[in-house]
Amino acid sequence: MSQHWTLDDIDWQAFDAAKVDADLLRTVKAASLVEANAPDYVSYLSVVFADDPAMLDELERWGAEEEQHGAALARWAELADPGFSFDKALKEFQDGYSIPQDVEESTRGSRGGELLARCVVETGTSSFYSAIRDASDEPVLKEIAGRLARDEFNHYKLFYDHFQRYETDVPSKLRRLKIALGRVSEADDDELSYAYYCANRPNADYDREGCAKAYQARALGLYQRRHTDRLVAMIANACGIRIGPRVAKPLTSVVWWGFSTHAKRLADAA
Repeated sequence: MSQHWTLDDIDWQAFDAAKVDADLLRTVKAASLVEANAPDYVSYLSVVFADDPAMLDELERWGAEEEQHGAALARWAELADPGFSFDKALKEFQDGYSIPQDVEESTRGSRGGELLARCVVETGTSSFYSAIRDASDEPVLKEIAGRLARDEFNHYKLFYDHFQRYETDVPSKLRRLKIALGRVSEADDDELSYAYYCANRPNADYDREGCAKAYQARALGLYQRRHTDRLVAMIANACGIRIGPRVAKPLTSVVWWGFSTHAKRLADAA
């Protein structure tokens, strides 16, 4: 296995303050906090897979890489906005938000369901960082986002490979699709909105709905058609659904229309 990149591999000297986009900066600040919260997810998943040594080893590596993502985004955010304190924002975020840890099994009902949900999450983050990479003119952020997009795609493959060992937990493709769509809908949960608040509006009262809309307007507005096309293909693959060309084109068109329409509605309301 090749050695994973480090923060020292990033060309920080290429940073160009004149090419920093304010909306992208707000989005990156929030993402840095969510990525830095990886240890909570490692702890939760380590309980779910407590008697699976192979999975536990992979989770440690995965968690370390996710934390590194947070560190890279945080360093860039502090370059782009010297008044931003990542440590202060992270403390406020972790003081006010955490995922449930008092569990004995997966909240998805099975280990297979848990791994499928993780595939959906990694699909989302891979497409998200691809969208940031393609939207940003700032060279260091473009490099970071490209590295993170590749990592998240590899994480998708990691969880998908392990899902193959547990796929009998979720034999029905309809059930798999239900789990996947359920996880997609959780993108509206409190984690992202509260991270946006802590990173960007720490002196105001927390308005969950307002912060959620502000984050989504900026994040969804980054996406292009090719990003949502790949998102659909990766989720379908995880669910074991093979989509032929006759179905793929109208399906991805509908998804893109819904995605772009929702993003425009949020942007108009912001």
